[in-house]
Amino acid sequence: MNDIIIDCQNLTQYFDDGDTRVDIFHKVNLQIHQGERLAIIGASGSGKSTLLYMMGGLDKIKAGKLLINGHDISKLSAKKLGLLRNQSLGFVYQFHHLLHEFTALENVAMPLLIRGDSVAQATEKALHLLEQVGLSQRLKHKPGELSGGERQRAAIARALVTEPQCLLADEPTGNLDNTTARQVYDLLIKLNEEMNISLVLVTHDEKLAARMDKVLQLSDGRLHSVIANV
Repeated sequence: MNDIIIDCQNLTQYFDDGDTRVDIFHKVNLQIHQGERLAIIGASGSGKSTLLYMMGGLDKIKAGKLLINGHDISKLSAKKLGLLRNQSLGFVYQFHHLLHEFTALENVAMPLLIRGDSVAQATEKALHLLEQVGLSQRLKHKPGELSGGERQRAAIARALVTEPQCLLADEPTGNLDNTTARQVYDLLIKLNEEMNISLVLVTHDEKLAARMDKVLQLSDGRLHSVIANV
C-alpha cells in the first residue's frame, strides 16, 4: 500500500521583478509518508511558509507537480481540491485564527458542520479532540477567555477533528513563551504517535525541530538535509 500522502515533484516558486525572474525555491522534491515527523527550518524570507502552503494546495504552483494521496492537484477543480484537503490535511498557523464569537467547542466542531456532519456528530468528535488536547474543562470558553497556549491547543484540535492524514503546521509556537511552546510541541508529538498522523512543521527553532524524525533546511532556494534522528 502506498503510504505517501504528499509528493512534491520539482516544485518551483518564483516572482517576477520587472524583466527578471526571482526564484524563491527551485525544483524541490519531497515526499511525506504516513506517520512521519518532518521539520523545515530556514532564515526568515527563505520560503519555508510558501513551500508549506504549496504542499497544502493553498498556493498556486508555478512549476512542478504536487500530488496529495496520488491526486495531481493541478487536474482538480477548486471544489474537488477543497474536498481532498478537507479529507487529507489539517492546518495549524502561528496565529490560531479561532472565531472570537464562538466557544472552543463550537470552533472545533465548525469544520465538520461545514462539510455537512450533523450537530450531534460534530459535537461528539469535537469533545473527543478537546479532551485529547487537555481542554475538557474549557469547552464553553471563547478564545478571549483562553491563554495563548490554550488557544493554540484548540486550533490543533480543530485541525485534527476531520481526521486528516497529515498536519501542516506553520510556526505553531511562534507567539508562545518557551515553556508553553514546549508543551505544544509535546502535544503535537503525542498526537503524531497516538494517531499515526504525519507532521510537517515549519519553525525557526532548531532545538525543537531536532525532535522531529527528519530536519530539512531551505536555503538558497534548495532543501538540504540537516539531521535524521533515529
